[in-house]
Amino acid sequence: MAQNALLFVGSINRATGYFATAEGEGISVFTFDEENGLATLQSVFKGIDNPTFIAVDRQQHLLFATSEVYGWNEGVVTALRFDAGTGALSYLNKQATLGSIAAHAGTDHSGRYVLVTNYAHESKWAGFYGEDVPGQATAVFPIEERGWLGAAISSIAHKGSSENPARQNEPHPHCAIVSPDNRFVLIADLGIDAVVIYGFAEGRLTRTSAFSLPPGSGPRHLKFAPNGRSVYVISELASTVAHLAYNAQTGELTQQQVVSTLPAGFSSENHCSELQISGDGAFLYGANRGHDSLAIFHIDPDDGSLEAIGHVPCGGVTPRNFGLSPTGSHLLVANQNSRTVAIFRRDASNGMLEQSGALEVGSPMVIAMVPAEG
Repeated sequence: MAQNALLFVGSINRATGYFATAEGEGISVFTFDEENGLATLQSVFKGIDNPTFIAVDRQQHLLFATSEVYGWNEGVVTALRFDAGTGALSYLNKQATLGSIAAHAGTDHSGRYVLVTNYAHESKWAGFYGEDVPGQATAVFPIEERGWLGAAISSIAHKGSSENPARQNEPHPHCAIVSPDNRFVLIADLGIDAVVIYGFAEGRLTRTSAFSLPPGSGPRHLKFAPNGRSVYVISELASTVAHLAYNAQTGELTQQQVVSTLPAGFSSENHCSELQISGDGAFLYGANRGHDSLAIFHIDPDDGSLEAIGHVPCGGVTPRNFGLSPTGSHLLVANQNSRTVAIFRRDASNGMLEQSGALEVGSPMVIAMVPAEG
């Protein structure tokens, strides 16, 4: 019997000054056949503004989406319940994120908390918000018994800057992930060229250390290797991926390697976005916006080092986000500026990708997939 997955695609549906288009409707829900790579639209949830990032709690059938709206002093995170078979979404509630331009959401491993990261949380950002921005980089929200989000119980702010005056005049945290043992939270901050590490207990954040990347890197997203021994950070401004050794006892990071996401000789403008690691830990993929490609790396099973093994066109323009299907047989790319979600079949033996189809979705920004039930 074919394995079906649920595919959620968040799209921009309100115009904003820094995105080229706003042609989406909200969150489009598809069923995805893992055997033949075909997606079927099931429904569209329109009652949400600019859902640019999605986190899914498969066990509790919950979806959490950030709303990124330019001009709002605070972003919003919305809790939704999804049908395990069709993916149909129903609204639960929402909370303000305690900072502006909400850019990322994730759940902890206990299923009790949602962490939301705000890209623009300083009052001086673009001279627009004045002193009314609440100023928090990351906030932690409890998931209540019915799946609703409670008010934030913990939050932190960052300080500092780096060498790029246009993009790094202040902190710009871009994502927060929880360590495999749920004891630490790692936050990639594009504005200060750092991964900041916090102790995490009962939803509370306590700063423990920070790891600095080369000046001008602009770290955007990060992922743990499946074995928990390595962390990989993709840097938006430098178009690189850093391999960092992770100390599970202290949460500290140590740089092992930095590699380019671009082919030799490419010198035009490029900004990286997302990275993903295959479930077997053998391959890493990174998205290039500008070169409009996916960079493919092999991960050494012994030391976690990266070897660049190729690039494939992303199937559209401006690959903002992408995700692997639950079985790892396919990879889907949200190409923000071409109304296209490109579908790639993935060869698990060598990591290579071959485009097999595409979906038309207005201004797609984020991909999330879980197995369908029933």
